[in-house]
Amino acid sequence: MSQNREAPAYQEYAAAMMARIEYRTMTLQERGLLYTMRHECWANKRLPEKPGLLAKVLGFSEQEIIDCLPAVMPFFRVSEGFIFSPELEDYRKYLDERKERKSEGGKRGAAITNEKKRNARSRPNKGDTPNPSATSSGMPTTNPQQPRRVKVGSLVQSSTEKLSQEKQSQNQSLEKEVTSDPWLDDYDAASNEERMVRIEI
Repeated sequence: MSQNREAPAYQEYAAAMMARIEYRTMTLQERGLLYTMRHECWANKRLPEKPGLLAKVLGFSEQEIIDCLPAVMPFFRVSEGFIFSPELEDYRKYLDERKERKSEGGKRGAAITNEKKRNARSRPNKGDTPNPSATSSGMPTTNPQQPRRVKVGSLVQSSTEKLSQEKQSQNQSLEKEVTSDPWLDDYDAASNEERMVRIEI
């Protein structure tokens, strides 16, 4: 869940600050005032322009503010009686835009995920095919088939008849083979001729 609060810190590159001529020519007191004002501008976004009021806010004497303020003002801008830091405001805007982009991306991702879940719930499973012979309670509506009863005697009789039929078919095939053999025909003819010769003698 996103937190609706200000960014707690800002990023700063030390080398970028130390490379600026305005910073390098500052005294120790001026550098201290610079960073004190930057921190205040990040936390409160702006400071009062009047030196007396600014001294009260920062906890310094008015004379110290008057002496050091000209050296630090190149890092700030004045608008409508208040001092602000353009650099820090640009960085704050960048953080807000990045936060908004992340929030929008999260919303789009959540919408896609929820849509997939809804489609998955509305789509029936492949294995869940309705059974036409079952009621809403899951019980079958048709009577179950009774097991077929077969007598032992009928099984024996049918097997005996089957064996006799097979034997008859085998005998018929043997008879066909015997009657159609030419060698046997010649043998029978020769035997008949020999018997005829014996009878004549």
